[in-house]
Amino acid sequence: MSSPTSVQRPAGIPDDVARICNIMSTYPGRWALCGGWAVDSWLGKHSRDHGDIDLAVFVDDQRALYDHLDGWQMLGHDEAWEAVGGVGADNSWWDGTRLLGVPSHIHARPPERAGTVPNNGIATLEDGFLLDIQMNDRAAEAWRLHADPEITLPFDRAIQTSPWGIPTASPEVLLFYKAQDLRRRDKTDFTALLPLLSEEQRTWLREAIAALGHPWLKDLS
Repeated sequence: MSSPTSVQRPAGIPDDVARICNIMSTYPGRWALCGGWAVDSWLGKHSRDHGDIDLAVFVDDQRALYDHLDGWQMLGHDEAWEAVGGVGADNSWWDGTRLLGVPSHIHARPPERAGTVPNNGIATLEDGFLLDIQMNDRAAEAWRLHADPEITLPFDRAIQTSPWGIPTASPEVLLFYKAQDLRRRDKTDFTALLPLLSEEQRTWLREAIAALGHPWLKDLS
């Protein structure tokens, strides 16, 4: 499934988010805005401070991602790779040939911010690493959010067009991932997004996190 060829600029969308979404609009694979900026996209307002921009892509499209971001410097973070000599061991850029697993993510910075590899593979926004790209798995035409127990959601529900006019992880997908960490900002985002969930979305989220066990269940009942 290809994304639209261009992204319109609704009022309120931040410059950096608009730039990234326009770059990704011609990417041949599936992608979605995720993380804190995705929460703001559904809310239609800037709700709290954010760092880099999080994107979700799918692991079987990673070579296409590398080709699409031609000229960007990318650091791949994969636990299995790092353990045997990837980023953090030999301080090398990810070149798209060493395939990453799930979970993994890529820090990326644009060509105009190019420089040397950061010490120990630690990428910061101050050093120009604007993007944090999360590798995800799929099951046919569904987003596989968890492997064991398997939790999936069809793509037509998992990735939708937000009020900012861009492909965005749906509110229930965002909250499913945020339920894993329980940081203060995750609870803040849960409180902000909960009123936007339909009964169908609430039911799916309740059942999904019930399979894992979670204190948010009482608020979803």
